[in-house]
Order: sequence, then C-alpha cells, then structure tokens
Amino acid sequence: MPEARRRLATDRFLLLGVELPEAEGPARGPAEEPVVRQLGLDDEDLEWFGRPGGSPRAEFLGDTAGFVVPVVRAGQVHQVHALASETFLVVVHWGRRAGLAGDIRALVRRERPRDAVAALFLLLQEALSTFRRAAVQALLQVEELEDDMFEARRPEQIYRLSQLRRHSAVLHHALLPYLQGVDEVITRRMLSPDFPVERQRLAQEFQRAARLVLADIESLQDATRRAFASYGSLVAGEQNGVINRLAIVSVIFLPLSFLTGFFGMNFEFLTNRLETRDEFWLLAVGLQLVAVVGSLFLLHRSRIWRRLRDDD
Repeated sequence: MPEARRRLATDRFLLLGVELPEAEGPARGPAEEPVVRQLGLDDEDLEWFGRPGGSPRAEFLGDTAGFVVPVVRAGQVHQVHALASETFLVVVHWGRRAGLAGDIRALVRRERPRDAVAALFLLLQEALSTFRRAAVQALLQVEELEDDMFEARRPEQIYRLSQLRRHSAVLHHALLPYLQGVDEVITRRMLSPDFPVERQRLAQEFQRAARLVLADIESLQDATRRAFASYGSLVAGEQNGVINRLAIVSVIFLPLSFLTGFFGMNFEFLTNRLETRDEFWLLAVGLQLVAVVGSLFLLHRSRIWRRLRDDD
C-alpha cells in the first residue's frame, strides 16, 4: 500500500490492482481503515470503495468515477470495485477468481488505451463479456437438454432446467440494476458540453454492448421457459396416451360387464327358460364375443385408435 500510495501521487498513468483475501472480505469491521484512505484518496464520498458487499454502483464525483461492477466467474456473480481519474485506475477485488487482473492486463497490452478513462471502459466491457459468455454457455446447455428430452425424457432433465432457469434469473438480477445505474450516469455526463467526443464514443459503445448482453440474458430466460413448456407438453402427451389406452380397455370391458351383470340376475326368464347348455353358450358367451368384436371394430374406425397407432 505505501508504494501504491506513492505512485498514485507521482505517476502520470497508473493501472493498479488490489487483491484482498476472500476470508477477510466479509469479516472486515468498521474500525479497519478503508482502502481509499490507505491509498491516500481522502474523500468522504468514496468510503464505500473497497468495502465488501453493497449494491452495484456508478458515480461521477468531479474528476473521479467510481463503480461497483458485477462479474461472473465460475458460474457465480462477484463484485469488483473500480475507481478512475485522469491519471489512475484502481481495481479492488476479493480473491483471484473474482478479479479481472489477467484479462485487463491482456486488454491493455492489446488495445493500448490513451488514458485511465479508456482503461476503465475496457474494464467495464470485459465485465459485460463475462455475462455474455455465461449466458451463451447456459443457452447452449438449454438447447442440448431440449434436444435430449425429445429423444428420451428423463426426470433429471427438469432438475437441470430448473438450475439453468435460476442461473438466468441470477444473471439478470445482478446485471439489470447495474446497467440502469451506469446508463443513467453516462447519459447525464454525455449531456454535459465539456464531455470529450472520444469518451462519448466509448460510452456509446458500452451502452450498445450492454443492451446486447441484456438481450442475451433475456433470450436465455425465454429459452428456459420454452424448454419447460416443451417438457410439460411431452408429459401431457404421455398422459394422453395412457388415458386413451384406459379408454380402449373401458370400451372393451364395459359391454362385458353389462352382460355379466345382466345374466347374473334372477329373472324368471333366465331361471325358467334357459335350461340347456347350448342356450347358455349362445347367449352368455356368444353375446360377449359379439360385444368384444363390435367394440374392437368401432375402436379401429375411431380417431383414438389411429392416434395410438401414430404415437407408436
């Protein structure tokens, strides 16, 4: 920290990354000196900088801009704090997995930004890229699950779809408030006549990229809802097949049940007139065979039979 504090006061352009231990992030108490003061940036409006937790933020305080940027790493949303002025860009994160240090260094070497503000927009663009990659990867998984369920429906598919739907909700919940805050601040700054044209271009590119990333996440949400609907349609189709089969069984056995109940009654005609075995076979068994054959013929000519045959 002392070396970083000295260089912040002397260097014309400084890109500084501060990595705080993951275990100490949530455990930091209010008595500990804030990171902004350790860096020699004594500004009461920046007390939130470097403190874990909090909500996404975007603020312009004179010549200084502060951001709390959500970042997706290993399927989880982390926070990165960024503070930029005309001469420096300070990035604070907790743990290696939550940071963008390696990505930002590669971007700086490749893009060669002119100042710290341009480097800040590179950081914001890279944070958006993590959301885009997470959304596209989840969208591909949803499409693969949807293809698999049409081949063979399995219970674990609905569980995986629930996880992906929850993941899309987390991405949307983390990104939308951040984009609304950043868009409001950038729009207000762009209305200022002293806002440079080059920075207006960077801001417009960021806003355009933000809308595309948000559209990707909303496409992921639509895909998960469509996959759930497809799964429900498959289940409903299977249930309809079972109901149709039960209907066929009922159509066959309902006449048989009626004949059995009818000839089991003690009417005078049945007890006094049906005395021979031939009469019994003719009425008791013959009528049942006629009922079965007639039911099968009617089913064969019906729409239910054709539907079952097409499903098979």
